[in-house]
Formats: sequence, C-alpha cells, structure tokens
Amino acid sequence: MPSESSLHAEPTSPTPQSRSPSPSPRDTLTLRALVSTKDAGVIIGKAGKNVADLREQTGVKAGVTKVIPGVHERVLTVTGPVDSVAKAYTLIISQLVAASSSSPVTSSPSAIHTAIRLLISHNLMGTIIGRNGLKIKAIQDGSGARMVASKDMLPQSTERIVEVQGSPEAIGRAIEEIGKCLLEDWERGLGTVLFHPAGDDRSSGNRRSGGPGYPASASRRQNGDGARGRQSPPGSPTPQSPTSAQPTANLRTQNISIPSDMVGCIIGRSGTKITEIRRLSGSKISIAKAPHDETGERMFTIIGTPEANEKALFLLYNQLESEKERRVGREQQQADLQD
Repeated sequence: MPSESSLHAEPTSPTPQSRSPSPSPRDTLTLRALVSTKDAGVIIGKAGKNVADLREQTGVKAGVTKVIPGVHERVLTVTGPVDSVAKAYTLIISQLVAASSSSPVTSSPSAIHTAIRLLISHNLMGTIIGRNGLKIKAIQDGSGARMVASKDMLPQSTERIVEVQGSPEAIGRAIEEIGKCLLEDWERGLGTVLFHPAGDDRSSGNRRSGGPGYPASASRRQNGDGARGRQSPPGSPTPQSPTSAQPTANLRTQNISIPSDMVGCIIGRSGTKITEIRRLSGSKISIAKAPHDETGERMFTIIGTPEANEKALFLLYNQLESEKERRVGREQQQADLQD
C-alpha cells in the first residue's frame, strides 16, 4: 500500500507567470469541505443571510451544494485569495461552534476544539505531507491545529479527506498554509475527479477522504474539464459530446500519478487489464516507462472525450482500490497466521 508521503498534488489552470499584484489563477484557491446537512443550513443562514454576510466580510465566493434526498452531507466550496479563504473558513467554523453550543461559551475561543473535513486531491496529498511528513508537521506546529489525512479516496472520485482539528483560529491558520502548498504545486491537481455525495456511498465518518485545494481558474481546458474536474462547480454537468465519431477538438488530455508498486496491478498480466480499461472507456492511455520524480510515481496520460476520460479515471481508481483491499486482506491473513 503506498505510503501517504508518496502521494502527489495538483490544483488548477496554468496561466503565464504573474508576479504582479493583480490576482492570477495561481493566486486564487478553491477549497472544498464536506459538511453535514445541518451544518450547511447554519452556513447558509435564513434566506441566505449568513453566506451573504460571509461573502461581504471576506470577498470570497462561497456556496453549498443542493440537498439530495437521503444524503446527509453536502459540499461547501470557498473561492478567493488564500488569506481570504482561510478567514472565511475561520468565520464559518466559529459560526458552527456557536450554533452547536447549547449554553453560553465561557471558555476562551482558543480553548474550543472542533474540526473541518477538507476535500483534497489524492495527487496533492504529497504536497501537504511533504517528504518524511516534514511539511504536515511544520503546518501543525505553526498553526496549533492537528491534521489527519485519510488513506482512501472517496467513492467515484480522486479526492481524499484531510480533517483539520483544533480551535477555529488554529484551523484557519492551518488552512492558509495548506492553501499556499496547493497553489505552489497546482499542476499536480489537474484532472481531479471531484467527490459528489450520493445516497449509496459511505462518506460519513472518516472512512474515506478527499480535499479541496484547487486553484480556481480553468484556462487550460484540456487538463480538467472532462473528469468532473477541478474547474467545474460542484454538481455541474460534464460537457456533452456526441457518442459516435468524436471530433478531435473535443479531446482532452489528463495526467495522473500512480505509485510504481501499483502500476503492475493496473496493467495486468500481458496487459489484459489496461487493454480492458482502454476498451471500456474509449480513451487512449499511455504509461511512462520511468518514475517522473523522486516519489517513484509513474505518470499515466489519458486522452479522450470528457466522458471517456471520466470513465477511464473511474476504472483506473477502481482497480487501485481493489488492489489495496486485496493487499490489506493478504496482510491480515499473514498476521493471523503469525498469531
């Protein structure tokens, strides 16, 4: 099973370098979080008052996905400069704490302990964790918050949960540092398949995870549109395309990193599994012969229509999850035999 420190990161679109004060895509962060339906109601407020006040106070764009019958979680999305996003999350968390307090708060704000579940691209986890866990340790030490990253991706997505725990102020400081990491390494997040809560998944609890952290713009369309990717707002439909002969102009290219020790399970004996994924999805999939950096991960390049690429990503990550479960079962069996 790949260690967390081997995972990679990526946010959104590329735009020519810009060091000027005006906001560029690399300065704008979109950070998503998983919240309960009850908390979503508090965040929105009566007639949308709370979320309108939040936008006015911080200058961010903020919203929550619509209610889905039978689903008890919704996705909160906040977009803006990193410091504004962090401020917005601090205000949101403070609001949730105040709403859940049945009695007046007598302790100081710094003594309050709460948590928020951020949705982070699987490919961006390495950026947050850092080599040997040094980055995540520095963020925790500097902010006073604790961070717990889940090992599994959320169903039908390439996102994982990073739970940030502490006082609202400590969580806000941690989110600001997380946001900076994500923007610095934005390219790794391209092609992320966003998580959408659905009735048959078990996202509640912390079994699986995902995390926000994508720069907000979408100027490089070939890298994200199709896979319900980063630039689409939560719940938005994927672009439509004809099912017959697909025009070349509609093709998208997406890159994902796969740990080297998992590549074999995706290719299969004599290439049978990767051939099947190509056939079922309709996408062309090529695999780098060597790792692309010191993490030892190999780059998979997927070329096809938005729908084909989404199908390919789903099949690839399903294969990864199956292999992880198989390995965990084998380790458990060996442990039982030793006992």
